[in-house]
Order: sequence, then C-alpha cells, then structure tokens
Amino acid sequence: ACLGSTCPDWEPCFITQMRRKALESDLIIVNHHLFFADLNIKQQAGDTLDAGILPAAAAVLFDEAHELEDIASNYFGIALSHARFDELTRDVELLLRARQASSSSIESACAILKDRARMFFAALPTESQPLGRMPFDHTERELFLESDGDVYLGALNALQRLEGELERVKNVDETKGLLSRAKDIRSHLKFLLESDDPNTVFWIERRATAGLRNLVRGAAQQAFHTYLQATPIDVSALLTTSLFDSYSTVVLTSATLTVASGFTHITKRLGLNSARELIIPSHFNYQQQALLYLPPSMPDPREPDFLMHASERMRRVLEITEGRAFCLFTSYSQMRLLYDRMLAELPYPLLLQGTAPRNLLLQQFRDTPNAVLFGTSSFWQGVDVQGEQLSCVIIDRLPFAVPTDPVIKARMEAIETAGGKPFFDLQIPAAVIALKQGFGRLIRSLDDRGVLMLLDPRIQRQRYGRIFLDSLPPYRLTQAIEDVEAFFAPS
Repeated sequence: ACLGSTCPDWEPCFITQMRRKALESDLIIVNHHLFFADLNIKQQAGDTLDAGILPAAAAVLFDEAHELEDIASNYFGIALSHARFDELTRDVELLLRARQASSSSIESACAILKDRARMFFAALPTESQPLGRMPFDHTERELFLESDGDVYLGALNALQRLEGELERVKNVDETKGLLSRAKDIRSHLKFLLESDDPNTVFWIERRATAGLRNLVRGAAQQAFHTYLQATPIDVSALLTTSLFDSYSTVVLTSATLTVASGFTHITKRLGLNSARELIIPSHFNYQQQALLYLPPSMPDPREPDFLMHASERMRRVLEITEGRAFCLFTSYSQMRLLYDRMLAELPYPLLLQGTAPRNLLLQQFRDTPNAVLFGTSSFWQGVDVQGEQLSCVIIDRLPFAVPTDPVIKARMEAIETAGGKPFFDLQIPAAVIALKQGFGRLIRSLDDRGVLMLLDPRIQRQRYGRIFLDSLPPYRLTQAIEDVEAFFAPS
C-alpha cells in the first residue's frame, strides 16, 4: 500500500533513505531473494525508471550461484495461497477504515471474498497423505473445474466484486495499490487454473501448521496451508532475457558449481552459451585436513536392513569422535529413526531438527561440548561451525532428488523429450552438488580437520559413483575404521 513519492512522509522514510544511500554507493550487497524480487518488480513495471528497490548496476556477482536455478524458478513462477486473500481483505478493511472510506458494501465484498477463498482452497484435490506436493496438471485441473468449477468461479467473481467496490472509492490514494493487488490475485488464479503454458509445471503443496486444528469440509484435520504453484520447467531463456542480457557483466561463483571438474551442468541449466570459465584450487589441504570414510559391507539404502547397519557404523564413528558431529539426512523419517536409536546408545547430547529454530539449534551445538546435531536439507548448506566442535559429518545416502516431485518430474520429462538422459543430465549432477554442500560443512578454515562418512555404498558399487568421487575435493579415502581411530589418536 506504499504511496511512493506521493506520500507526505516520503522524504524521511527509511526506505527512501536506504534507496538514496544505495544510489550513492559503489558496491551493494543483497541476498539472492531480494535481487530476484527486485528483478521481478522491474519486469512487471516495464520501462518505469523508478520501479523496484535496487539501482542499476554495471556488474552483478552471485555467490553460492549453485542456488540460482531454484531461486529464479520461485520468482519467475506463481504461488497462491489462502494467506494472500486474507492479507488483501485485511488491508482493505484496515486502510479504508483508517481513511474513513469504508462502507457496508466494501465490508460485505471482503467477507464474501474470504468465504469464497476458503471454499476454493478446501475444494482442491488431496492425496491419502494430505501434506507434501502433488501434481495438478492439465487433466487434473480440467477434472477439478468439471466437479468444482462453481467454487473457482465464486472466488473469481468475489475478486471482481471487490475490484468494483475499490474503483468506486474516491480521493484515497491507497486504493490504487489495493486494486492492483486484487487484479494480480485474480490474474494469478486464472493462470493457475486455465493456463496451458508448455514451459510451466502446475502443482499443489500443503504445509503443516503446527499446533492448530481446523475444519475442512466438516472433518477435523491437522491444519495446513495450501499453495497453488506454477513453476517454470526451464528458466534458461528467462534468465537470459531478464538477467544475462540486461547486465554487461554477470559473475557466478560457488565452491560447488562444478561436476566432475567441469561446468557443463550449470551452463546447460542456466543457458550460458559463451561464459568464460575458471576453476580456482582450494587453499585447504584436504589430504591432511579431511578423511573420507566409506564403511565396507553396507547394504543398499533401499534394503530393509540398511537402518540397522547404518546405526552400528554411526555409533562406532561417533564414539571415536566423541560426538562433535553433524548427521545429515535426505528424509525426516530416516533422521528420526536414527536419532531415536542413537539416543539410547550414545552418552552425548543429541540435538534434533524441528525441536527448536535452526539458529537456536546451531547456537546450542556450538555451546554444548560433544554435541551431535541431526538435520535434513536446511543444514546441508549455509551453516558455518569452525573448530573442533564440528569434527565429523555423517551423511546417510546420496542426496538424489525425489523423482516423483512435480517440478523434478517435469524437468526430467523435458530432458527426455529433448533426447537427453534425465538421470545423468539432472539427477546425478544435482546430487553431486548437494553432497559437496553437505560435506562442505566440515572444513571451514585452515585449522579445521575431521572425518566425513557416507553410509551409501552406491558411490562405490554403481558406475555413476565415479562421478561423485571425481567431483569431491581430494579427501584422503579409506574403508578401514582403524584409519578413523588413527586420525583422532593423540599425536
């Protein structure tokens, strides 16, 4: 609802001051999300010079550039949840009431919109397991419109009614922004239900709302937020037009950009056809600082006895390291099962993801001698613990993305249609980068040292395992537990 330069408080506003400081600066540091949010605003505004938050730049440098495809996918896509409807009606009621411009017809339009939105999201299809992601492709959307098209039209009509009421409000500057938001939501809703864009995958995601319960179609269930999503399958053309062609210099850097000592994967995914490439050797002495332990005789992670063998190897290594470890998992269920086993077998403090906020868990880990932290994807990257407190990283299995995930599945199908090999062109490179990120938690300084353990034997038994080994830093490799003991033996 910001009025921009027409606001009487524009000059002293902290956002104005921030933008002015940015315009006067030689170097501006922001995270990826702010950069792409700003890029998205500028795209929608067209040639409007003062659109967005960030000023023009001669060059853009992306650190952690291995995240670029996923972040760009989020910002070039569409996500619509019940919350956007609630936030719109809340702001309409609060702002117009504050300007004494509210009316019974506007309040009625807001009430109807909230009710129609609630009915629409409750009618969306669900699977036997209501939480998680599910596809919502053309056929499924057609079936939904045949059976529940009335609730969809009800939501659209309620938005149009609110737009009409807002257009009748005079002499209230905030109305323009509220009207724009209502039109955006209606446009996004129509795209999500009616578009046949071949470069977009449509899907539904349900996320749990802890501690709340609600009524969905008369049945008590665990409360959740439902998100309708539309994600670009291939972002390379979008990145070319909006980013690479818009800046004279774009630099991508990350410790995990390469797969098998090459940039082929990242250049294909991002559409970089003529990039200059440079691999800079690490200043860490991995041969001396890190030992990669691949325990022998491990069953395949898909075998029923994997959990028993994994817990035995994990317990043995954690006893040698005296805790001081991250145990990183590819699934919550596996993490919980091994945490419960280790809780009964180890004398060290165990921390579990989900029992406290991420930053608090990390601080507890740093402050607690001999602690062991059990985590999933959010602890695989962006975490920095230096020193002896983190002396071991254990990973349960090679981090392949779930092939049934709607976005992954759509991208694999697109690669196959184009004559490629989805497993080798997408699944393996993405898993290599994720594994490098997970192992990268261990060596964070010239003085760090420790042991890395991967419990998944496929890295040695399958042909593709060589791609993983060739992509990792030159760790000293062993299959002997005696080498792990010797690594931590007093010198």
